Amino acid sequence: MNPKKWSAEWVWGDGEASPRNAWRCFRHTFALPYNGDGGEASAKLHISADSRYVLFVNGRQVGRGPVRSWPAEQFYDTHEVGPYLHKGADNTIAVLVLHFGLSNFYYIRGQGGLLAELELETAGGTAVAAATGAHWRTIVHGAWQPNAPRMSCQQGFAEIYDARRWDEAWTSPGFDDNGWDAAIRVGAVGEGPWKTLVERDIPFLTEEKLYPKRIESLRRVKAPAWTAAIDIRTAMLPDSVNHANHVQYAGYLVSLLVVREPGKLTLGTPSGGRMQNVWLDGKPLTDPYGVAPERYYDVELERGDYVLQIDVSATDHGAAWHFAADGSAKFEFRSPLDGAGASATPFLVVGPFASAVNIDELGIVPIDRQQPDFVRARGIASVGELTSFAEWTRPLEAALYTEQDAFGASVWQPEADKYAIPQQLERALSATPEPAVLPLFEHGDCELVIDFGQEESGYIGFEVEAEAGVVLDLYGIEYLKGDYRQHTYGLDNTIRYVSRGGRQRFLSPVRRGFRYLIVTARGATQPVKLYETYINRSTYPVTDAGRFECSEPLLNEIWNISRHTTRLCMEDTFVDCPAYEQVFWVGDSRNEALVNYYVFGSLDIVKRCLNLVPGSKEMTPLYVNQVPSGWHSVIPNWTFFWVIACAEYAEHTADAAFAKHIWPAARYTLEHYLAKRDESGLMNIKGWNLLDWAPIDQPREGIVTHQNMFLVQALRKAVELAAAAGASSEESAGLAAAAASLEEAINAHLWSEEQQAYLDCIHADGRRSAIFSMQTQVVAYLCGIAHEGRKERIESYLIEPPTGFVQIGSPFMSFFYYEALALSGRYDRMLDDIRARFGQMIEHGATTCWEMYPNFKENRANPDQLTRSHCHAWSAAPGYFLGESVLGVKRAAPGWSRAVVEPNPCGLKWARGGVPLPAGGHIEVEWRVDGDVMNLQVSAPEGVELDIRGPEGLRLTTKTSVLNVL
Repeated sequence: MNPKKWSAEWVWGDGEASPRNAWRCFRHTFALPYNGDGGEASAKLHISADSRYVLFVNGRQVGRGPVRSWPAEQFYDTHEVGPYLHKGADNTIAVLVLHFGLSNFYYIRGQGGLLAELELETAGGTAVAAATGAHWRTIVHGAWQPNAPRMSCQQGFAEIYDARRWDEAWTSPGFDDNGWDAAIRVGAVGEGPWKTLVERDIPFLTEEKLYPKRIESLRRVKAPAWTAAIDIRTAMLPDSVNHANHVQYAGYLVSLLVVREPGKLTLGTPSGGRMQNVWLDGKPLTDPYGVAPERYYDVELERGDYVLQIDVSATDHGAAWHFAADGSAKFEFRSPLDGAGASATPFLVVGPFASAVNIDELGIVPIDRQQPDFVRARGIASVGELTSFAEWTRPLEAALYTEQDAFGASVWQPEADKYAIPQQLERALSATPEPAVLPLFEHGDCELVIDFGQEESGYIGFEVEAEAGVVLDLYGIEYLKGDYRQHTYGLDNTIRYVSRGGRQRFLSPVRRGFRYLIVTARGATQPVKLYETYINRSTYPVTDAGRFECSEPLLNEIWNISRHTTRLCMEDTFVDCPAYEQVFWVGDSRNEALVNYYVFGSLDIVKRCLNLVPGSKEMTPLYVNQVPSGWHSVIPNWTFFWVIACAEYAEHTADAAFAKHIWPAARYTLEHYLAKRDESGLMNIKGWNLLDWAPIDQPREGIVTHQNMFLVQALRKAVELAAAAGASSEESAGLAAAAASLEEAINAHLWSEEQQAYLDCIHADGRRSAIFSMQTQVVAYLCGIAHEGRKERIESYLIEPPTGFVQIGSPFMSFFYYEALALSGRYDRMLDDIRARFGQMIEHGATTCWEMYPNFKENRANPDQLTRSHCHAWSAAPGYFLGESVLGVKRAAPGWSRAVVEPNPCGLKWARGGVPLPAGGHIEVEWRVDGDVMNLQVSAPEGVELDIRGPEGLRLTTKTSVLNVL
């Protein structure tokens, strides 16, 4: 395919090239002549932006984008906009562009930019009707506040939107943009950070309007008297916006606390962290309290000025820190400096006295937390003492600070009273002519918790009538039970909307995942009328092509939540979760792809994910574990899973062209991993040597057993990939030999005769691990490492895990366990584990699969917390195994030219369903057990050879049919 030739130029506005959290509007109005013959075949608008855009044509929202990209290969979209154009009239293209201005886990910092070009295709050829250039108009959007808090280290920013500061008619053709600036040319296509433009490789995502199911609760609440959100990482290390690696620093925040009237004051953090060492006038605060991770201190204060000092030293990945104060004392925070040195914010940054950037592949770089001046600065007793640290002291920038803190105000509620829910509030559950009228409270704000009935992912919208200045805080959470709310610590999942006055609508352009939406109306003196709340669910466009149903309702429900989880975690790539991260984790996606093959049958998203990974080659030949990302982090297993997934995709689709394209990238990284072997022949590596969250021995440096085993598996699958690519056997011979050699070394050095099991690791100092885990034994069996007597021993552990072995800690690891059980033919044990593990989720009202199993180490601080993320696609294993193992449909040849149908009833009376095929159509299966007879019906498209096998102990009666292929 010839690359597109562009007339358009990249444009931006005046000022900084890569501003933080910048919302910028662009417009262009052009005449579209009426040619009289209706000859326009189509009108295609090609568009890309750094970092995100929303496109409007003549006031109608047309689309969003672009998909996540490496800067050197920037994707662009093509929208068919003919239906929105007015022939013989003026037409307006309007684009809202969000530029992050910093790197995160799904974006690498570039610079602000928009590129757009409208092509008219007629019988006479193609003509450019509009293209970005200096004649376009632009302005900073006035409503979105650029100092909004970071959502999380993985993502961009929460929203603070002041509707009083913007005219929503800006996308309409008749809007007067004469006061806007001329756009500034950034460069031609191929200039700037975007070296190559690549056409979008997947369909556009869905946008489906969904209403909530019920009002969960109504409360009168009061927020703390003062809240703030601060980006301490960027304040300490301004250059850290250029990457998403961990940083470490030692330093302080200092403010002047001015008490106007004496009384009690509570200082604390609703988000946790950085409150271990706090001083007032040099005296440490003691006796903190609060449910972890929240932390608060109570103090009695007289009238006067107090120096507040907080030790904010941390290992920091990047997120907002929330700080708040409340009490009977009348107070304010002020900059400790007067005059020209005073800050626009009430805080000074003192430090960093020591700092480092940490990259996981290279290990943790320690910093000197005993640096003499840092130690000397502890407990500053007066403003005058700050002069001793002038070289480390500077004002906290306004861009890194806001007191519009919806998260802090929603999490810490000094007062909260529950009320019965009036029936009229249920009008907020749909678009009705009569609004839900929120109660007014004399002392406090009105809070509604709205339940969408299940986890959702997309864009929050509402229509409301309220007086000017009323604040609506919207906060999405995933789980609550009774009075317990699982707050999204580490994720600011909020919108703060300030009313312009009157009836108004808002649709957020920031994707969020949640089940419950907490809506709080603050500062109202007149009733707030809520006409509707909704979410525009946005996922990869799939249909329920796969089906599974059986005689056991619990398994049906488990399959359904697995399907829903997978769907919500299919965006422009597979993502780990729709709430906390929205990140394409490379290793997770291998298992997610297998579930997708059986549940949805989508191919393009899998291919796109696999193709994105080698883009990290410029960071490291070992490939990073989440892409495209500003975090230079390597999990070796994740790269091995990628190689395995590449081979599986080639097998699933029989796509030789893909295999040929991806094979060199797979060989390249594996050769670099093989260079990490030591004199024992084992891979000895420094990195994030992860497999499971459980406390297995997987140090960041040394010989980790499960990694060496998965490397053997990846090498073998790479040889298959090479064959599918048409490569010569000589080209992959080295990898085959390396696999055999590595397997031999594993059995020679990592087997314990005493324990009759594989140990977890050998540490960098040569110490052999004393820990034995089920994880390592499962991987040994799955990867074919164990032979003869060892294999039999390990196989027995799959059924009866030895006492004292570390047990499986996450549904992700369960996927590999189920693979091992299927390989050993123990389908009954697999179903029992699925019933127990996932049935536990169902018992707790889960509508999606959890990231972790409950009461794991991350949850022990609060027994009510069952998991972190309540929707995590690495956990959707039943969506694959119930179809592959119980329904019994397996691929037996590349591209599914041959398939095995071998049901495993495991006590079920019947099952039915369908598995989508890559070339189209399904293999449909229905079986029923009647006594000692299984009645089996199978249909498959013409050209699919079926190998039908009955379960042991049952007589099989079979009926097959062939489906015609168009």
